[in-house]
Amino acid sequence: MIEIYAHRGSSGSYPENTMIAFREAERAGADGIEFDVQMSKDDELVVIHDEKVNRTTNGKGWVREHTLKELKQLNAGVKTKRHESIPTFEEVLAWAQDSALKLNIELKTGLIPYAGIEEKLVEYIHRYGLSDRVIVSSFNHYSVEKIHKINPELETAILFMEALFEPWKYAKSIGASGLHGYWKIATPELIHDAHAAGMAFRPFTVNRNA
Repeated sequence: MIEIYAHRGSSGSYPENTMIAFREAERAGADGIEFDVQMSKDDELVVIHDEKVNRTTNGKGWVREHTLKELKQLNAGVKTKRHESIPTFEEVLAWAQDSALKLNIELKTGLIPYAGIEEKLVEYIHRYGLSDRVIVSSFNHYSVEKIHKINPELETAILFMEALFEPWKYAKSIGASGLHGYWKIATPELIHDAHAAGMAFRPFTVNRNA
């Protein structure tokens, strides 16, 4: 079965990783949303893609150098005429409780290994009762393995850009149950073999039909 996840929400029409982009994705009929989680200076989980705020807001500097209060004062809709705030992870989960959307959560720990982010993430997912609708992925496979060790029942997936030999075997070795590969390496053979091995394959980012 093919499912459609809105990448950073409906980011083609609205500012990426904002609540309005997530609401629009739901309205448009997406099966789920994909979004990115990092940590503020005061250890709050926030939803933003880049490790720096420069590209997507009117601010400058590293996410980790800003407190939540400071991040909330930035405009994440800077490329539009509207003002949108950077959501907290908790805000997104609270909103998602009343929807049927699946949540593909990317932990942005590839460049900055935020201490304790995996534990906090799992804690919030349980607090809002969304364990059965969540997939946690990361390019940092140490984070993927850690999430699995904290809670083996959560679905996890490895993100990767290059072709890997039998990636389902490697993924299973760290407890992952899904493969999130760059769409250009997602050959029919790779997808078929992954499914035959009992593993989901979700290519990113597909913006049009082949």
